[in-house]
Amino acid sequence: MPLTDKLSAEDRQDIIDLYARYAWALDLADAQEMRACFSEDGSFDHLWLGRVQGHDAIIASFEKMWYEQPAWWFGRQHLFNTFRFFVRGPDEVRVKCFNQILQFNTEYNNNFVFGLGTRDDLVVRRNGTWVYQAPYVNAWQCREDVPWKGEMRLAPPRPPRPEAPESLRDDYRAVD
Repeated sequence: MPLTDKLSAEDRQDIIDLYARYAWALDLADAQEMRACFSEDGSFDHLWLGRVQGHDAIIASFEKMWYEQPAWWFGRQHLFNTFRFFVRGPDEVRVKCFNQILQFNTEYNNNFVFGLGTRDDLVVRRNGTWVYQAPYVNAWQCREDVPWKGEMRLAPPRPPRPEAPESLRDDYRAVD
C-alpha cells in the first residue's frame, strides 16, 4: 500500500473488524480470541490494573478483570464507533473513536450505561492481520477527561453533598 493519508476501504474494514473481535472477546471472556487481537509485543494500559506488555501479561490482566469482579464483566457490551484513522506508516495506523459500555446487572436483571469515553489506539498489521500494538482507553470519569475543544461554559461542578449531622441520623434509627 503506498503511504498516503488515507487507508483503503479494505484496511478500514479490517481495522473495524479488529474492534468487533476485541469486543466479542472482552465481553464473552474469550482469552484465545483476545490474544489474537494483540501483537506479541503489544501492550495494554487499563485504568485499574496499570500497563502490561506481551500476550501472557495481557491475558492475565483480562482474566483478573473477568474473574475477580465477575458481576462487573458478565453481560457487558463494549461498543466502538465514529472511527478516525491516521496513517503512520504502511502497516501502522492510529485509530481514534468513541466508546460506550452497556451493562446487564445480574442482581436486578436490568441494563444501564456503565461508561463513556474515547479511544486512542495504535494498531499494526502483522502477517497480514491488523492487531493492537498499544490501545489507550480514556474513560470519562470527570469533566477533564472529555476531550472538549470548544470554550468551557459549564458551571463549576457542585461540591460533594455534606453528610447529615448525627442528630438527624438518629431519627432514623430504631428506638428501644
